[in-house]
Amino acid sequence: MGRSGDLPRGLLERFRARDGRWPDDTGCTVLHVDMDAFYASVEIRKRPELRERPVVVGGTGGRGVVSSANYIARGHGVRSAMPTAQARKLCPHAVFLPPDFPAYQEVSAGMMRIFRELTPLVEPLSLDEAFLDVGGALRRLRRTPAQLGAGIRERVQAEHGVTCSVGVGATKFVAKLASGLCKPDGMMVVPAAEILDFLSPLPVSALWGVGARTAEKLTQQGLTRVADVARTPLPRLRRMLGNAVAEHLFALANGIDGRRVVAEVAEKSVGAEETFDVDQTDREVLRRELLRLSERTAASLRAKDLRARTVSIKVRFADFTTITRSKTLQVPTNLTQEVYRTAARLLAEQVPPGAVRLIGVRAEQLGEGDAMGEQLALDAPERGWREADEAADLARTRFGTAAIRPASLLNSRTERPGR
Repeated sequence: MGRSGDLPRGLLERFRARDGRWPDDTGCTVLHVDMDAFYASVEIRKRPELRERPVVVGGTGGRGVVSSANYIARGHGVRSAMPTAQARKLCPHAVFLPPDFPAYQEVSAGMMRIFRELTPLVEPLSLDEAFLDVGGALRRLRRTPAQLGAGIRERVQAEHGVTCSVGVGATKFVAKLASGLCKPDGMMVVPAAEILDFLSPLPVSALWGVGARTAEKLTQQGLTRVADVARTPLPRLRRMLGNAVAEHLFALANGIDGRRVVAEVAEKSVGAEETFDVDQTDREVLRRELLRLSERTAASLRAKDLRARTVSIKVRFADFTTITRSKTLQVPTNLTQEVYRTAARLLAEQVPPGAVRLIGVRAEQLGEGDAMGEQLALDAPERGWREADEAADLARTRFGTAAIRPASLLNSRTERPGR
């Protein structure tokens, strides 16, 4: 689906909520809540003096990328996933900040608690957005979907000092489109009876699943708007795009989306990766970075009470050739040293020499800690790596992420070689 900032606004302003008034929300039981420039907004909350300045959050090194930009920076053309170097050229007077993920996770957790007070049917898509199905909560709370959406916006602002935008619709696709079209700090309600009127004037890039190539194919055939796709006979679309894609886009263009809000989506993997400012050939530097990434990955597993059966590493060389190597463990783990030992062994045994641009660690085949069990060795010490990891987690919770770490990571010159 195309960037919401690239979609036309003026044609759809009648669906926007204004002054406590909005279109008929009967049957619009799906909400999509999306934080506005989330990372940048959290940083500005910590530094109010930056409110009127362009702010960019992301990798600050030569090969970093933009994770978030506030709307002032976006006015200069800065976008997420853009190389930081390009962002600096477009907006040299912006304030560039490294990400503070613990702060974002804290705000995200608080936001999700607000959602779950209204309904158990909350489907997070990332730290800063989620779908809610409020159909079962309307009678209990004696409020309409749009009233719940307005209440969410008020509470997020009051309790966390950041803003969000809310789309209210009868389907997930419509609700997500609506939240994007009313950004920043807005709410849009699409009546169930007016879905086609809402979708018709939008460009084909608004359809979920339409990337640059598919949009080009459609445009070459004269199909530039969603209405054009909706009116095109399905057999013709099949010839153009193939059966599966054609049927998917035809349904969406006609307002049909049968996906339900799924409350719990099991995480498939947890990991971290780093892009070096300078390509690295020194295996000791690579091992040290693997240790840092293993520490982050294992800490994330423990925080979510998960263990992994498989550890994998990702290596991207200077010529952008990328390889992944993995090993399945006999016993699932969430211990830093176990993840690191496996990753280091993969590096030593299965990665050829060469200049490395990026390295990453990922834990896969996840399961809940209690369900997956833990192997006990006969000669294991009474106090071991698990106790050490738990003590480190507690120290970081109380004193910050840099409070405690492996001694080999304390060398300031090589502690953070990447972005």
